[in-house]
Amino acid sequence: MPEVVCLGIIVVDVWARGVDRWPARGTLGLVDEIGMGLGGCAANAGITFARLGGEVVVMGAVGHDGFGDFALSTLREAGVEVSVARVDAPTSATLITVHPDGERTFLHCTGADGRLTPELVDMDLVASAGLLHLAGVNLMPGFDGEPEAQVLRAAQARGVTTLVDTAWDDTGRWMETLRPLLPHTDLLMSSIGEAQALTGEMEPPAIAQRLLDEGAGLVGVKLGPEGSYFRTADRELRLPAYPVHPVDGTGAGDAFVAGFSYGWLRGWDLEDIGRFANAVGGLATTALGHGGEKSYEDTVAMIEAWDGRPWTAGS
Repeated sequence: MPEVVCLGIIVVDVWARGVDRWPARGTLGLVDEIGMGLGGCAANAGITFARLGGEVVVMGAVGHDGFGDFALSTLREAGVEVSVARVDAPTSATLITVHPDGERTFLHCTGADGRLTPELVDMDLVASAGLLHLAGVNLMPGFDGEPEAQVLRAAQARGVTTLVDTAWDDTGRWMETLRPLLPHTDLLMSSIGEAQALTGEMEPPAIAQRLLDEGAGLVGVKLGPEGSYFRTADRELRLPAYPVHPVDGTGAGDAFVAGFSYGWLRGWDLEDIGRFANAVGGLATTALGHGGEKSYEDTVAMIEAWDGRPWTAGS
């Protein structure tokens, strides 16, 4: 049985590196490199959780196309089980152009991620897990809001812990979409920029209090190079980031949530969970794609080196 089900967006990324200008219409431009990889919040978190040694299922939707085949094979090769519906829409994909100075520009097709509905969610499989991680809220137009709340409510009724991780909302609906979910959210994770847009508050304590007041059980705010902040009804905790040398921040927030889930499912103290999540998220930035994530043992070795003391969580 899986420890966690990561339900949400699955995206194939196609990138071109060395794009210093867009070619004139109808002409050809040369670039340094073109590649393809798997992204999306559910896929990213699932791959990280599996790399840590956990049992995970990624659940979502892809199309009847080559991108869909690539997504499923990549997940399986990473040790992730899949419960993914094939729908009559192209697999969600992003075209990324990378300027020589590192700045990235994106063209995105929502595709199959927009076709996810509660009817495509295997609730028996969800009920067999310890935690349901809803990944990519605000990026699934056919699922966001009340349909997601329906799934979270059903998961809680069957004894499953619910975790919601937000994403940037280009539609501007923000709290309108999230509010129905919060009474059914045990654990809420959000980046600082997203959390500010959701609540209108600027500082983590005020942000967290607003979201707790809306019904969330625990609020975690991802602060990037500043670390992380956590708040419950009776506890507040701010933890610094670890000193990594970032190469690519794509998917680091998803890796952070996978690290948090790993510790939470093992019953660690919140401070240990947060420190571990900071380490997993930080390490994810140290290489392109999924090259930075490490096994549990290697992650712990890095934490011990940084902290200068043995890792005792769970002992």
